[in-house]
Amino acid sequence: MNSAPHPPPTASPSPAASPAAPAPVDGAGSWATYVFAVCRSDHPGSLSAVGHPGGGPLRLLEAGSLRAVVQDVPAAEFSETALRERLGDAAELERCARAHHGAVTAAAAGGPTVPMPLATLYLGDERVRAAVGENRGRFRLALDRVAGRAEWAVKVHLTQAGTTARSAAPGTGETAAPGRDPGPRVSGRDYLDRLRSRQHLREQRRESALAAAQQVDTAVRRLAVAAVSRRPHGPEVTGKDRTQIMNTAYLIAEDRSGELTAAIGRLRASPEFSGVEIDVSGPWAPYSFTDGGELAAHP
Repeated sequence: MNSAPHPPPTASPSPAASPAAPAPVDGAGSWATYVFAVCRSDHPGSLSAVGHPGGGPLRLLEAGSLRAVVQDVPAAEFSETALRERLGDAAELERCARAHHGAVTAAAAGGPTVPMPLATLYLGDERVRAAVGENRGRFRLALDRVAGRAEWAVKVHLTQAGTTARSAAPGTGETAAPGRDPGPRVSGRDYLDRLRSRQHLREQRRESALAAAQQVDTAVRRLAVAAVSRRPHGPEVTGKDRTQIMNTAYLIAEDRSGELTAAIGRLRASPEFSGVEIDVSGPWAPYSFTDGGELAAHP
């Protein structure tokens, strides 16, 4: 499986939620409670991640029949103004997202976990307890849904080799070398016919790639209990030599990962997948199958 890092919580999935509206936390010298995730009361409590620099250690906050994975952070560094500036800087956003993702991953290693969006902040532990308590039914349902399961991200790309025919010199059907006579000139009509032919070939290859993506989705859905399809990324993410055809997250039982590996291997070996790449990453915390956004909106 692809070992590339999972997109951070602010990225478009992989599994990931958009940044929550920051709580209006202010006050020099004061502290805020940052919430990374919510888990069951029987979570073992071993959290290997360190959270955000400058804050206290990660801890489990009792909230009735649930627990919240939290960290005390300097309020001045996580105020609305400070967060707007920090999250507007790409490098700082990356650091914050990785710290958040690291804490969520550490929590998920100990049992079912509901990840919270980036920058979920409260004015103290009691606010967290109240918010979790108000949403405990929803959290329990989400925790039951993801118990014993993990998120896998599957993306399908049409490669440059599969999208573009070779650039041919007029009248020869081959690429003309520098300084070489390109051969006899062709009429404008012949030139247009060749352009149409190349366009038709590109369309055929794209249709074949879409059919291949459908095969991937069908095969993985047989193993999954839920799936979330997202808009494919553009070339600014995938690179100019690859066109993303499919971008989907799947919730799959932990004991079926071997079946997923085998299914993807068979598809990759199929002649129908010439010029098509399948990228698979996971297992990840179930960002796409739990909803902590509503809680984050009530600081």
